[in-house]
Amino acid sequence: MAFELLQQVGLEEKVSIVDIAFDDALFSHYGVTIPVIKVDQSEINWPFDLSQLQQWLTVNGITYHP
Repeated sequence: MAFELLQQVGLEEKVSIVDIAFDDALFSHYGVTIPVIKVDQSEINWPFDLSQLQQWLTVNGITYHP
């Protein structure tokens, strides 16, 4: 679902997907808040909708195409 939202804003090709299942530190840190979109130190954790994603992108100066 989160990846579908990234597709809607045209950013799917700029995303790196990280599987946290075998990384104890990441799994411990994120747990049930995955998926997470992170740029530098800013994160948006699931659940979020399209409007929240767009607002987060704007606040973080990320150009997207709705």
